[in-house]
Amino acid sequence: MRSTADRIRHAILFEIVGLVFLIGGGWLITGFDLHALGVVGVVSSVVATVWNYLYNLGFDHAMRRLRGSVVKTHPIRAVHAVLFEAGLLVILLPFVAWVLDVSLWQAFLFDVGVAVFYVVYGYLFNWAYDRLFPLPHTA
Repeated sequence: MRSTADRIRHAILFEIVGLVFLIGGGWLITGFDLHALGVVGVVSSVVATVWNYLYNLGFDHAMRRLRGSVVKTHPIRAVHAVLFEAGLLVILLPFVAWVLDVSLWQAFLFDVGVAVFYVVYGYLFNWAYDRLFPLPHTA
């Protein structure tokens, strides 16, 4: 299992890089107001950071209980990323609709686009993170 400090480093790095892509890329692709995207990005980042910590802690505990290991195969990484984004989508949808001043449906479509990006980004980021900061060896 990863230490608390390692989980915090992981979450912060993930969110900083993701925030750059969300605000800059979101503005270029959607044309939404840059300030509104910034608010959505920063609040989403804080919510996602807390969610990231709690979700990964719970996921690792479930893996250890069900599989006896926290080592993720490629299919498990894919499920991990999709479930993370689905939970975040549910948490943030009303807020995104309100700040962007769009309907829940439009916010849902926006969030789905962001979630698709983050599924790919999350998979690649977590793969790279695990290579740069490998799991400690345990007995």
